[in-house]
Amino acid sequence: MKKILFFTLLLMSNSVFSQSSLKFTSTKHSFGKLKQNVPATYAFSFVNTGNKPLVVEIATAECGCTTPDYPKEPIAKGREGQIKVTYNAATEGTFSKKVTVKFANIDEPTILTIEGEVVQKK
Repeated sequence: MKKILFFTLLLMSNSVFSQSSLKFTSTKHSFGKLKQNVPATYAFSFVNTGNKPLVVEIATAECGCTTPDYPKEPIAKGREGQIKVTYNAATEGTFSKKVTVKFANIDEPTILTIEGEVVQKK
């Protein structure tokens, strides 16, 4: 009886974990070299691969130098959405910044990363 219960739970957990509700094209972007004090924006694209509308609950940056912009309306099944991330490029030097995106009904947040190097404006 324990074996049957174990295999039933195993099959149920595999089907739950294998159901992905979204697919990002990429979760990391390198800007390369940026001119100081010239903000740069990158749009991370994703597709709703689930059967229900996908809702972005919140997107938060790890510092005030990075600003995420996300859709406030649900993304329909099969449709694409974007998380736009803007870096202010105020501080000279290399950077790597993370944006945490939390989707409704998805336990694990998605981490988006931008990186690059800010150089002095000539």
